[in-house]
Amino acid sequence: MNVVNIEDLRRLARKRLPKAIFEFVDGGALDEVTLRANRSDFERVRFHPRVFTDVSQISLATTILGQPAQVPLIMAPVGLCGMVRRKAEVIAARTAASAGMPFCLSMMAASSIEEVCAGAASQPQRATPSGAPWFQLYLLKDRAMNRVLLQRARAAGAKVLVLTVDTKTQGPRERDIRNGFTVPPRITMRSAFDAVRCWRWVRDVALGPTVTFANLKDLNSGGKDVVTITQFIADKYDLGYDWEALEWCKSEWQGPVAVKGILSPVDAKLAVQHGASGIIVSNHGGRQLDGAISSIAALPAIVDAVGSDAEVILDGGVRRGVDIVKALCLGARACMAGRPFVYALAALGEEGMQRAIAIFKAEIEKAVMLVGCNSVQALQRGYLQGLDRLRC
Repeated sequence: MNVVNIEDLRRLARKRLPKAIFEFVDGGALDEVTLRANRSDFERVRFHPRVFTDVSQISLATTILGQPAQVPLIMAPVGLCGMVRRKAEVIAARTAASAGMPFCLSMMAASSIEEVCAGAASQPQRATPSGAPWFQLYLLKDRAMNRVLLQRARAAGAKVLVLTVDTKTQGPRERDIRNGFTVPPRITMRSAFDAVRCWRWVRDVALGPTVTFANLKDLNSGGKDVVTITQFIADKYDLGYDWEALEWCKSEWQGPVAVKGILSPVDAKLAVQHGASGIIVSNHGGRQLDGAISSIAALPAIVDAVGSDAEVILDGGVRRGVDIVKALCLGARACMAGRPFVYALAALGEEGMQRAIAIFKAEIEKAVMLVGCNSVQALQRGYLQGLDRLRC
């Protein structure tokens, strides 16, 4: 199959993965209203290009939370990415570092902080800070456990902390319920056909090392299998934290902290007041509260609310370079994308990750040029129209 866009990688991933695994990656909560809105709202915003501008040289370079980046794109944290390919997080971090693009490791990853950071550090681009992975954290009741994770991430070389705040409980994902999705994945009579059809995945993942939460197994004295750890962590989630928790994270991390899961301008301003360096406008890819506002619709008001006090990053629905250019025109410093890179890893491994980055770069460059600009840092709202269509 000739891969020319992210949707091509998605189709390849669907062919390679068992149905339950693919739909775990691809699906959202309940009726998937927010999942669809993340895409459809991008389409409601149109470009208003300028002409007679010098676009002989185009720059995609920027800085994101103090780190230089060759493209305004970050791989979003994805839990248990190792279910689609063995050592997927290590592959992703290594490829992102080589491309000068930030990679954010999930606290719920199937590869450890140390393993992922070592993989990224092996790349020549790692000589610059853009190759250093970011680390994503969920808050637990026992701050000592969070402290251990933060210390490990810092010691391994992570530079930015991403505090995710929209997951005090997991959104109901009906595709997973219907498919009998389990972690680690099991081969059952029901899934036997998938096992034959997806023999490459079976050999790589199902018959490989047991998929588990690599960063959490040493926190749990009761067992290291994924079921035991899941039960342990579910009981440890902090459902009562307030803004003081952000201040605690800031003091413990002593570096840039970005808060992920913000959709309200009021919350964005409060996050900045309590120490956030970055605001990640996100609805968790439509996987949490179904019916929540799309990320792109929430973006303009949040950018206006925080002004120059924090950098704003958009997460949700990004499938094309033009999506990223629209978000930057609205004031985002960069975008996060999760599913596109998981599709790429599932489809073609490291080659797929490289192709996905190359596709995004080429599409961003062409969009910037055709809109009549020569730098991603010079994009502004004047290059767009139809913003009134984003009002809810």
